[in-house]
Amino acid sequence: MTAHTSKVAIVTGASRGIGAAVAERLARDGFTVVINYAGDAASAEALAHKIEAAGGHALTAQADVADPAAVRRMFDAAETAFGGVDVLVNNAGIMQLAPVADTDDDLFDRTIAINLKGSFNAMREAGKRMRDGGRIINFSTSIVGTLLPTYGVYAATKAAVEAMTHIMSKELRGRSITVNAVAPGPTATDLFLKGKTPELIDHLAKMAPLERLGLPDDIANVVSFLAGTDGGWINGQVLRANGGMV
Repeated sequence: MTAHTSKVAIVTGASRGIGAAVAERLARDGFTVVINYAGDAASAEALAHKIEAAGGHALTAQADVADPAAVRRMFDAAETAFGGVDVLVNNAGIMQLAPVADTDDDLFDRTIAINLKGSFNAMREAGKRMRDGGRIINFSTSIVGTLLPTYGVYAATKAAVEAMTHIMSKELRGRSITVNAVAPGPTATDLFLKGKTPELIDHLAKMAPLERLGLPDDIANVVSFLAGTDGGWINGQVLRANGGMV
């Protein structure tokens, strides 16, 4: 496929972790991938080079998803370079934990701005501009099911994303665009492993009946399914990819 004939996927927060695995997988699937990042230009460029070296097509796009104007510019850039957008993967997010009573305003506002407003900003652009037959794939979390202490604000942002996922799937009637969400459980990324003891990591790994942590590729496989032809009949759903934890 050339960059001019393949479908185009924007992956937010794609410079590392699950986002990077998703970008690589979609490139292998034949999508031209727009690798969005907030601050880590070096990692995003390295990923783009890796994708290109493997025969894929990738472009990096700096944008803070919390900024509506920046998200618009990112869609503008994708349309200018490739003619349109076919897939949005709303992966960008932050997670900082604290009991509700101990959560300060800055932590609350930042988590809302990136996880909820950021997802909304990209969904809004996609709803206006995505080509018919497209796919919007949001990211939730299995914490919406487990509801563990200290995850209050983080879980609240993701529960809101799930609500918008269900509603937007109905709003796009007639355009053959599906809107779904993927809700990972504990997944072995730097973000997840940082600051946890080996004992805690082992405990979390054992929570699922499959007795291991998820891998970024496990999540990328689900996104690939939803973005491809085989996932075309799935719409308005939240797929929990967590090895059966909840």
